[in-house]
Amino acid sequence: MNHSVSRDARRRFLKTALATTGAGLMSTAWPLRLLASDTLRIGFIYVGARDDFGYNQAHAEGAASIAQLPWIEVIEQENVPETLEVQKTMQSMITLDNVDAVFPTSFGYYDPHVKKVAPRFPDVAFLHCGGLYQEGDPGNAGSYFGYIDEAQYIAGIVAGHSSQRKRLGFVAAKPIPQVLRNINAYTLGARSVDASITTRVVFTGGWSDPVREAEATNSLVDQGVDVVTCHVDSPKVIAQTCAEREIFFTGYHANQSSLIPAGYLTGAEWNWATVYQQYAQWLRDGARPPSLYRGGLKESFVKVSDYGPAVSDAARRHADGEIASFQAGGKVIFGGGLKDNEGNTVIPANEVRPQTDVRLEKMDWLVEGVVGSTGA
Repeated sequence: MNHSVSRDARRRFLKTALATTGAGLMSTAWPLRLLASDTLRIGFIYVGARDDFGYNQAHAEGAASIAQLPWIEVIEQENVPETLEVQKTMQSMITLDNVDAVFPTSFGYYDPHVKKVAPRFPDVAFLHCGGLYQEGDPGNAGSYFGYIDEAQYIAGIVAGHSSQRKRLGFVAAKPIPQVLRNINAYTLGARSVDASITTRVVFTGGWSDPVREAEATNSLVDQGVDVVTCHVDSPKVIAQTCAEREIFFTGYHANQSSLIPAGYLTGAEWNWATVYQQYAQWLRDGARPPSLYRGGLKESFVKVSDYGPAVSDAARRHADGEIASFQAGGKVIFGGGLKDNEGNTVIPANEVRPQTDVRLEKMDWLVEGVVGSTGA
C-alpha cells in the first residue's frame, strides 16, 4: 500500500470527522507528529500578489525558504480579499489540498474569518500574522508578528545622515498604532543624527492605492522632502516615483533596491524565513507553537536592507552600532521624557517603554518632529 495515500486518507477522515463532531475540542492529532518519510503540507494565503515588492512578497519569500525543505510541500493562493473568500480558501486548502497548517497572512483575515473556521478543523494549525490572538480564541490558532519599528529606526538613522534638506517624507496608509510606531521610530532615528530633522506624513487612507501613493510622494517632494519612506502594502509605486523625482528612498516590507538602484539607501524588511522555519520544526516535532510569537532584530524576525551606494561611511557606522545594540537587547526606542508633536509629554522622564510594553500597542500620537496629524 502506498504510505502517502493511506496517510492522506487518515488525515481527510480526521478533518472531516472533527469538523462535524466535537468542534470545540482539541484533537490529539494536532499538531501532527510526522514520520521521517512524511510530508508536511502548509498553506499560505496572500491578500495581494506574491511579487508585489511589499507585504505579500515578504511572506512569499518566507514560504519559499521552507519549500526547499524535503519534508515540506507549500500550497499558495494570492489575491484573496479579507472577506468570506478567505474562509472558502482556507476550507479548500484543508479539504482538497489536505494541508496540516495554514498561514493566513493578512491582518484582516483573523477576525472573524480564522476565528470562525478554526473550530471546525481542530487538527489543523491556523497561524496568523498580526499578533491578534487573545485568551479564549480557538486553541488551534496562533499569531505572530515582528517589531519592525526597530528596523525603521535604523532606516531613519541612514535617512538622517543622507538628507541634505533635513526634510523626510512618510507615505502611510492609516494612522493605526503599528503605523504610528513606524513613523515615530523612523523620526526618532533620524533626529538622533540631527534634532532639526522633520518628517512630513501623508495618510492615503488605504493599504493599496497606487494613484494616491504616487500623488502623496510627489506632494512631499514638492514640499522639499529629499528622502521618502512608507507603510503601505506595496512600496513599488512610491519607490518608482522617488526614482523619477531623483530623491532617496528607504524601503519597507521587502527589498525594493532594484526599483531605484542609485537612490535606495536601506530598508526595514521582514525576515519571515526565521519564523516559518521555526513553525515548521515545531509542527514536525509535534510541539505546540506558542499562542503569540514575536521578535525583532535580536530574534531575526526583521532585518535591515543592505546599504545602497549613496550611504556614507558615517551613516554605516552609526547604523551598525545601533543594530548591535538592538541585537544585544539593550536598545529602547521609546524612552523617557518623550513629547508628541503638539508639545504634550507622552512618556514621563523616568519611564521607558520596551517593545513588550502593551501601551505601545495603543499608540495614538506622533512624536515631536513629525509634521502631520493622526486625524489626517
